Amino acid sequence: MSAVSKNMRVYHRYLGFFLAGIMAIYSVSGIILIFRNTDFLKKEIHKIEAIATNLDEEAIGKAIKIKNLKIIKQQGDLLVFEKGTYNLKTGIADYKVKELPYIVSKMNNFHKANTTHPLFYLNIFFGCSLMFFVLSTFWMFAPGTQIFKKGILFTIAGVAIALVLLFV
Repeated sequence: MSAVSKNMRVYHRYLGFFLAGIMAIYSVSGIILIFRNTDFLKKEIHKIEAIATNLDEEAIGKAIKIKNLKIIKQQGDLLVFEKGTYNLKTGIADYKVKELPYIVSKMNNFHKANTTHPLFYLNIFFGCSLMFFVLSTFWMFAPGTQIFKKGILFTIAGVAIALVLLFV
């Protein structure tokens, strides 16, 4: 075997172990996040925020980050919308939203497809394929060998890098 071939095998091996951690996180989060337009894994959060007073419908929606907010009725100074209320005089918005757990919402930045997109089946297949690649990597070398032990270290490094990138 030539020196170039040997080096290429080494680079491929350790790059594969390194990517195993990143791809494991990406594949799991990708499959979960395809369903982000549903209530899957979401929990309801009650929020009370003081925002500017005397806002109109559009400004309230922007201030509390609710798209397409529609005022249902007005009771004196209290504006009622589907998810809560807003007091014109005090600027207090009392509302409920559904949010993903923190780690899942961070993973959401990696993905765009959802169940309304025709290619979401392809994304599920891709996620499952990546997980197969992750798992099969550990059958490439006999456990207990020096290469396998180094591979585990590269896998841990890949997981660590992915987690750092999630939170930066």
